[in-house]
Amino acid sequence: MTTAPLSLEHLIKPSSITEGMPPVLFMFHGYGSNEEDLFSFASELPKELCVISVRAPYALQPFGFAWYAINFDAEQGKWSDDDQARSSREKILYFIDEACKTYHLDADNISLLGFSQGTILSYAVALSYPERIKNVVALSGYINQNILAKGHENKKFNHLKIYASHGQVDQVIPPEWAQKVPGFLENLEIEHMYEEFPVGHGVSPQNFHSFRKWLGERI
Repeated sequence: MTTAPLSLEHLIKPSSITEGMPPVLFMFHGYGSNEEDLFSFASELPKELCVISVRAPYALQPFGFAWYAINFDAEQGKWSDDDQARSSREKILYFIDEACKTYHLDADNISLLGFSQGTILSYAVALSYPERIKNVVALSGYINQNILAKGHENKKFNHLKIYASHGQVDQVIPPEWAQKVPGFLENLEIEHMYEEFPVGHGVSPQNFHSFRKWLGERI
């Protein structure tokens, strides 16, 4: 399917549904990657989903893209550009609206799938605007509360469901960061599932089969 010239570059796999407005899954890649990375999952996901894999807005040298800069400073150590992350949160929300209108998708049945930095942004969008998102598949990431919209904790989360997973030997994002996710979601009374797998910063076959089953039961 030919992509439309929207605000963010993307790849699209159409839904098998030919009438009405199909459900949609938006994919958000990790730091330094691009829209082709997670799109390799698309053919193995439920056929009724329209799958849209999105390229992050900030280019990295010599190649790749990011949702926000990660800097390494001798004094401060590793730090993230939260202003850029909040800007990306809004760019994603705008793109979701744009894509649903352009491709005639069901705006009431939107799922997000992220990996690493893409997961951090998926959490930011879903927890800031829970009325807009139905499901989140959060792979190898964590919740950065600094990039959530102000007042998010006062919103209703009964529409939102989250699957989160992490590698037990992840050397990029410490498992301890991801292990805080269930408690955070419980405080907001968000239905969720959290799993760990004996891998590093990646998605094992068992992890893939688990989230595919979870997602297939909820779209």
